[in-house]
Amino acid sequence: MTQKTYWHLEHERRIPTEYELASSKLLYYKTHRGFELTMPLDQWYEQHQLNSELQCQQWDRFSDPRATTYTSYTEMQSDKETFVDALLELMGSSDYDAGLNAAHVELLEKVIAPMRYPVHGLQMVASYFAHMAPEGRITIASMFQSLDEVRRIQRLAYRTRLLQLTHPKFAHNSQSVWENDPMWQPLREIIERLLVVYDWGQSFVVCNLVVKPLFDELMMVHFGHLAKCNGDYLLDQMLGSLHQDCL
Repeated sequence: MTQKTYWHLEHERRIPTEYELASSKLLYYKTHRGFELTMPLDQWYEQHQLNSELQCQQWDRFSDPRATTYTSYTEMQSDKETFVDALLELMGSSDYDAGLNAAHVELLEKVIAPMRYPVHGLQMVASYFAHMAPEGRITIASMFQSLDEVRRIQRLAYRTRLLQLTHPKFAHNSQSVWENDPMWQPLREIIERLLVVYDWGQSFVVCNLVVKPLFDELMMVHFGHLAKCNGDYLLDQMLGSLHQDCL
C-alpha cells in the first residue's frame, strides 16, 4: 500500500483536519535527537530546550483548542482590523481628540505612548520561545501570539500619531518616560530580564503565566475602563479589541 502523506496521523483512524495536517511534524529539530546534521546551534538547543526546566514526555499531545491555521488566523484578524480601523477613522476625522480633557491627554502621554516599548519586549520574547519550542504546534501558537503583539504595537503607534495631530508635542519624550518614570521601572526591569532568559520553558512560563496576563489585564481592561470614565470611549473599544488577542 502506498504510504499516505499523513501517515503519522493514521492512528486517529479518520481523515485529518486542516489544522492537523498543517501543524504536525514540522520541526527540523527532533527533540531528544537533535539536528540531522552537526550544527553550531546544537549546544544551544541542548542546553536551553532539551535540558529546560520545563519537561514533558509527549509534547506532541498539545493541540491548539482553537485549531488556528494561517488561513483562519488572517480571516479572524481581518474582522478585528476592520473594527479598529473604523474607530481610528472616527477619531481622526472628527474633533474627538480636541474634546478630551487636558488631564486625560497628559495621562495618555504617560501610558499609551510608552506602552509600545513593553509590548515590543513581549513580542520579542514570544518570538524567542516560539523559535525554541520543542513541538511544532507550540511554535505555531506562539508565532500567532507574536503577531498579535505586532498588531498591538502598530495600533498604539497609530493612536499616538493621531493624538500628535491635535497636540503636536504629545509623546515627544515617550522613550525617556519608559526609561525613567518610576511608574514604568518595575515592568521595564522584568521585561529586560526576560529578554535574556534563554531557557525556553522559563521564558514561556514567566511571560505567559506571570507577566503577560497581569500586564494585559491592567492595560487593556482596567486602563480602558479608566479611559471610558474620562470620556475616551473609543480608546476603551480599541483596547477591548486588542484584549481579545491577549485572551
